[in-house]
Amino acid sequence: MIPASDTVPGAPALRIRDLRKTYDNGVQALKGVSLDVLPGDFYALLGPNGAGKSTLIGIVSSLVNKTAGEVSLFGVDLHAQRAAAMRLMGLVPQELNFNFFEKPLDILVNYAGFYGIPRNEALVRAEEELKRALLWDKARTMARTLSGGMKRRLMIARAMMTRPRLLILDEPTAGVDIEIRRGMWQTLKEINAAGTTIILTTHYLEEAESLCRNLAIIDHGVIVEQGPMRALLAKLDVEGFLFDIDGELPQELPQIEGATLHVTDEHTLDLDMPRAMDLNRVFAAFEAAGIRVRSMRTKSNRLEELFVRLTGNGAQQAA
Repeated sequence: MIPASDTVPGAPALRIRDLRKTYDNGVQALKGVSLDVLPGDFYALLGPNGAGKSTLIGIVSSLVNKTAGEVSLFGVDLHAQRAAAMRLMGLVPQELNFNFFEKPLDILVNYAGFYGIPRNEALVRAEEELKRALLWDKARTMARTLSGGMKRRLMIARAMMTRPRLLILDEPTAGVDIEIRRGMWQTLKEINAAGTTIILTTHYLEEAESLCRNLAIIDHGVIVEQGPMRALLAKLDVEGFLFDIDGELPQELPQIEGATLHVTDEHTLDLDMPRAMDLNRVFAAFEAAGIRVRSMRTKSNRLEELFVRLTGNGAQQAA
């Protein structure tokens, strides 16, 4: 790890100023992006396909050359002090890029060796990271035999071998089922709680809403919104509810002025209403129509609504 003395106290974990990228074919992938990620944050970077997200991550991880702009990690300029800046960062790419014919223990130890970490220390770290990833019992098993979720966890464990102060995760839970995904969420929360700043890209918007405190949404190469997650979601003037109905629904649903009501299935109603509307109006309309509510719940994915409003894209395009 780079000595703390080589970083700038109080500097953002990641600072980007007027970052631009124009490819040789003339495509402008980034058109002056600026953002700050503070130390210790859990930050979401969201955007539809082709928005410029991958280009931005590529520049920050030194895989893509910028056209113009400034990037620094903890005050260390990425252009002027590339090696020093890169030692501060860990990257978990979307693609699985380890040797499937190596064992997880060897994958981690060899990776640490590339960064000059002595083998004895690397072995200690590897055991710690594999245990945190719930992979210690697979430490000496060929990596190709691991499940998809295990391979994803192995990627995170490998990135943590250098003790990065900033961890960038590009679609870390892509292709894994919800149970494994939630287990990985817990691991990431623990890593963040221990002091590592995390930047997450994901097409699971409920994942970003659950994990991240701040976010930026990028579209067509520009940041269209950024700030604290709660503050941005509070801007939404619509609330959504799902009602589980006891018995059959009437042939005609009640008309509730200002709200939108439709049938999800034969026992579920979906309601969108202004935040200022009194729910008692809704229940009065239900009672008048003979609709008996067994239970209700808030529609959880408010971030998807914000995303759609700002980009015009659904959650399936948030990658």
